[in-house]
Amino acid sequence: MSSHYTTLITASELASLQDAFIVDCSHDLAQPEAGQQAYDQAHIPGAIFLHLDRDLSSPKSGHNGRHPLPDADAFAARLAQLGLRQNQQVVAYDRTGGSFAVRLWWMLRWLGHDAVAVLDGGWQAWTAAGGASEGTAPAARAPGDFSRRPALVGAVPARGVLDNLHSGKHLVLDARAPERYAGEVEPIDPVGGHIPGAKNRFFQTNLQPDGTFKSREQLREEFTALLEDWDPRDVIHHCGSGVTGCHNLLAMTYAGMDGSLLYPGSWSEWCADPARPVATGRTPGKV
Repeated sequence: MSSHYTTLITASELASLQDAFIVDCSHDLAQPEAGQQAYDQAHIPGAIFLHLDRDLSSPKSGHNGRHPLPDADAFAARLAQLGLRQNQQVVAYDRTGGSFAVRLWWMLRWLGHDAVAVLDGGWQAWTAAGGASEGTAPAARAPGDFSRRPALVGAVPARGVLDNLHSGKHLVLDARAPERYAGEVEPIDPVGGHIPGAKNRFFQTNLQPDGTFKSREQLREEFTALLEDWDPRDVIHHCGSGVTGCHNLLAMTYAGMDGSLLYPGSWSEWCADPARPVATGRTPGKV
């Protein structure tokens, strides 16, 4: 059995690995410490915990979104300090259908690390399969030799998304819930609505009722219909703060539709500048 997983990994496949670098990315936007508390109570043996706000993001300025990307070299150094080695298999998981684990998946690919996968079905799938758990953090590992390599994914800044309103070179996909996309409700950010021209693909649409991803074939069929004639490489994903946009990006990659881009700042950065246009309603709106 292969020990090199690049999109999803099942609980049984993870159980068969001997040397995986496992990371619990559990989080709750409404209760930021809930993920750490859940980890402290029980987690996959050997897993470390990385917090979305403290570990997978840099400080907010009020203009760079709610979860700005950290400095790439500093994050790579941090992973090496935690014991990650070059080419070591990384497995990220959470307790919400991969909605936060996908952030680490994308970030490692951003650092040039291909051997990273999200545990399909997360913690629930692990326990349902009879996987063991522990409630104490693992002993510190010796530092690893992990270092940054050329990125395997692309990121687009706000300026690039703004320019796209005029060039129309890319299709923008918004991963937020339909009511947030439409601007009908906005529980987190100060402005409701979406980037003009963006289509909506709620990230939870990628999942089956049990919290695992739909089949490659079903995802490919759904995204092909959504993209129409667009090449996957001309798609820019975003969401509220650059996290669940990675869910759609992972789903497309899993379906064999590689090469899409991410707008990390996402809606929380976009709407921080009142000069940037906003559309409302459940249709893309005029660019």
